[in-house]
Amino acid sequence: MEKTQETERDNGVAAVTQQQTFKDGSICGYDSLHSLLSANLKPHIFQEVSRLLLGLNCGKALELLSLPESVKALSSEHDFDLQAFRFCADKEFLREPRVVRVGLIQNSIALPTTAHFSEQKRAIFQKLKLIIDAAGASGVNILCLQEAWTMPFAFCTREKRWCEFAEPINGESTQFLQELAQKHNMVIISPILERDVHHGDTLWNTAVIIGNHGNIIGKHRKNHIPRVGDFNESTYYMEGDTGHPVFETAYGKIAINICYGRHHPLNWLAFGLNGAEIVFNPSATVGELSEPMWPIEARNAAIANSYFVGSINRVGTETFPNPFTSGDGKPQHADFGHFYGSSHFSAPDASCTPSLSHHKDGLLISDMDLNLCRQLKDKWGFRMTARYELYAEMLSRYLKPDFEPQVVSDPLLHKKPS
Repeated sequence: MEKTQETERDNGVAAVTQQQTFKDGSICGYDSLHSLLSANLKPHIFQEVSRLLLGLNCGKALELLSLPESVKALSSEHDFDLQAFRFCADKEFLREPRVVRVGLIQNSIALPTTAHFSEQKRAIFQKLKLIIDAAGASGVNILCLQEAWTMPFAFCTREKRWCEFAEPINGESTQFLQELAQKHNMVIISPILERDVHHGDTLWNTAVIIGNHGNIIGKHRKNHIPRVGDFNESTYYMEGDTGHPVFETAYGKIAINICYGRHHPLNWLAFGLNGAEIVFNPSATVGELSEPMWPIEARNAAIANSYFVGSINRVGTETFPNPFTSGDGKPQHADFGHFYGSSHFSAPDASCTPSLSHHKDGLLISDMDLNLCRQLKDKWGFRMTARYELYAEMLSRYLKPDFEPQVVSDPLLHKKPS
């Protein structure tokens, strides 16, 4: 942990300010908010705070999962965070439990952005293989990687040389993961920078879904592209054209809401209407921009749509060779800021796991009984009580050029004084 202190002198007396910057990306020296609270609160207070922050699953705190000692040893040896939990559902008389083991991987880049591109790619493959093998040894059925995992998140720079990392759907990274998917009988979601070689080499921000037999099930392209500060990604790719597909796999129906799509409630809704049971949100986002929103949006989506959500964010600070600006009045800089990790799962009953580390690579594993999705639909009746015909009529009117908002004004607002 590296701290910086500012020292001021007043009448020859040294005064040390309390401002401290944790350059390693930790939270006041702790891996996560959960570990900070655990270390600083009395056990009974921490238990109650955890209940308020994380909720209860079937009336109790999430159970911890036991993982193989070999996986724990890998985590310790290679210094990646490893956590595992279990989401339960109520026992049913007519349906057996539908338990699936799901994993999320968050990671920093493996080499500086100044390294040769081929070396950067080779190094990230080596780093991820170890953690993917750890997931496989833990019995993970579905695994999701972070947004654009094969490369630095260079879309802030607006330099076109980073387009060299783009690859076709059946490219090098897919082939690499196909072997691992088959080896571990695991579905893998691989978010990449796609080059569509059949349509003019157009670039897309894409998630490739690889089946547990090593086959390519399909792809989904990012629906919403940010134009916020450094996140001006439309320099490289535009809005996707694949709609809101749900992929039926050997382990359940899954969907991928890539990064910025989490800010759009209707995007979450569409995946739910198509029958998703688990929606993954592979992301790359920094603390100054979005951290207060991070624990809220995915959890709210899980509640509103009665499905599980897996939220993944990369970690670390990626420094680029050439400083850049983003038209927001800030001075030129060479990095986005700190990618704060904090990957987590959310459930339809409003419970969620603690987050992975704020600054370290990590593997988060969870057992999920997918029966919980329908149980919460029955309990809350969100689908039954929704007024889709009203929403559809409103959206239809909104899309017309002559749309006028339905506003009823107080007549006294416009009455002239007598």
